[in-house]
Amino acid sequence: MRYIGQLAIVILFGLLNACSKPSPQHADVTIYTAKSILTSDLKNPTATAVAVRGSKIVGVGTPTELAKIFNGALADKTFADQTIIPGLIDPHVHMILGAMMYAKPFTPPWDVETPAGTVKGLTDRTAFLARITDINAGRKGTDPLVIYGYHNLVHGSLDRHDLDAITTQRPLIIWHYSGHDFYLNSKALAYAKIDASWGREYKGVPLDKDGQPTGRVYEDAVFAFLANVGHLFLSPKDVSYGFKGLQSMFASNGVTAVAELGYGLFGLPLEDNYYEALIGVDFSTKIYMVPEHRAFEQAFGEERIAKMGEMVEATKDTWPRVLPQVKLFTDAAFYSQTMRVSPPGYTGGQNKGEEGLWVTGPDDLTKTMNPYWAAGLDVRIHSNGDAAQDATLDALAAVQENGTADGQRLVLEHVGLITPKQIAKAKELNVGISVASHYVHYMGEAYVEAIGERVKYMTPLASTIKAGLPTTMHSDAPLAPPSPLTAASVHMLRSTREGGVLTPSERITAEQSLRAITIDAAWAIGLENEIGSIEVGKQADFTILDANPLTTKAEDWPSITVWGVVLDGGLKPLGNRHE
Repeated sequence: MRYIGQLAIVILFGLLNACSKPSPQHADVTIYTAKSILTSDLKNPTATAVAVRGSKIVGVGTPTELAKIFNGALADKTFADQTIIPGLIDPHVHMILGAMMYAKPFTPPWDVETPAGTVKGLTDRTAFLARITDINAGRKGTDPLVIYGYHNLVHGSLDRHDLDAITTQRPLIIWHYSGHDFYLNSKALAYAKIDASWGREYKGVPLDKDGQPTGRVYEDAVFAFLANVGHLFLSPKDVSYGFKGLQSMFASNGVTAVAELGYGLFGLPLEDNYYEALIGVDFSTKIYMVPEHRAFEQAFGEERIAKMGEMVEATKDTWPRVLPQVKLFTDAAFYSQTMRVSPPGYTGGQNKGEEGLWVTGPDDLTKTMNPYWAAGLDVRIHSNGDAAQDATLDALAAVQENGTADGQRLVLEHVGLITPKQIAKAKELNVGISVASHYVHYMGEAYVEAIGERVKYMTPLASTIKAGLPTTMHSDAPLAPPSPLTAASVHMLRSTREGGVLTPSERITAEQSLRAITIDAAWAIGLENEIGSIEVGKQADFTILDANPLTTKAEDWPSITVWGVVLDGGLKPLGNRHE
């Protein structure tokens, strides 16, 4: 009994001693304080401090609360006068395409931010042709010349005769702003080996009244065209310049994550070599890759889905990281007036009287989508026109009949037009929406010529959010600058470049806008459990701003100063930004 009593006393003193010891030290934790923290977490929307251990968030609250929890943590006041928001996400960009475009002489129809600064827009045909003439005159010799930025609704029609009037001495190729169309002079047609036979083989090589190519090459003819002239677009020097410029724009706009929505389109070996060479060790933006169906089908055939799975596994700890998603196309391009629209089709523009083009038409879409859906992959699908939305939603309904994996999703990409009836069906099918952020601003008024009153269905974000659809926006860079704050501003204002407003009833709130460029963007890329909000357990990816966007006027969001970002817990300031 005496032994048992002594043992009890020892245990009691041990417990008392343990209780008297100080709380465990947390020297490996840093507590960042801020003027305000906007978390994009509905359960805890604001805070003034966030605790980080390594690359993870371990606490969110006030400095006092977190100091008690993490005794011995480092208190860091670097952001004491600033606002911390979740790392901004651009869920749909094109890295290699952007590198190609940014390396070319640029003749945009409106002012556009580029890595080299703002390029002023050429607002009419006369200014556009004059600029093309000047660029040509400034290039010595007769080497081929590629110029990017033409838009027919601003610059008027364009054919080989217009370009022959500028030069017959060199191949001249004008690249449409959409990226989907090219316009060639006679010398360029010969250089690309395009003749009248192409017009009989491809929809995308129209012939004139004399049975000769007009000079326009688009959509189904583009891959054959690039097979002959791809070296003009993919030189290492040009791609290196443009790629680095695009990364610098991500950093300056506070973008911590982007998704490349066309991995493989220019050839996997070539793209992989560029990524390996051009992504620096100290990058400030995570790059996620979404395999493109046609590219992987051509490269791997029946083994394409297995190959995607291998890539997802092989890149889980490296950059760029391949996502378990696939990119499909239903229709063609918004800017080119080739997206598929319902009758009466286009009422103006270069495709007046037509209904646009299918890339994967209704008869083929279900069978194309089905193996990916059955494999549990998320589907990101370029679906622009209202006719395309019908085809896409019908195909999804068909493949879902065989089941849906837990958390599996389909995201409509770009969504140039979507009607209330289609939004309702999208809700039934648990579809997400990722709109091209710039359609409203750049083309909201000009597109009245092309589709009339149907412009009221252009990227209606208030309606999709009200319906409960996960809704985000993207730049489709380089078609617009990768600036989520600018994108959000546009959809809070529904402002057009001419100074008007398109469908003011579709304006969204500041809170909705912030979620669209953070947590809902993370949902689109399937990573809402890792990034997109400031919550315990998620990656410590933050964008640091000099102003609180929720107390800043919508029109001033684009001018909010970005200090830099925190990526996986590491501080990455922009540097001497005020000098």
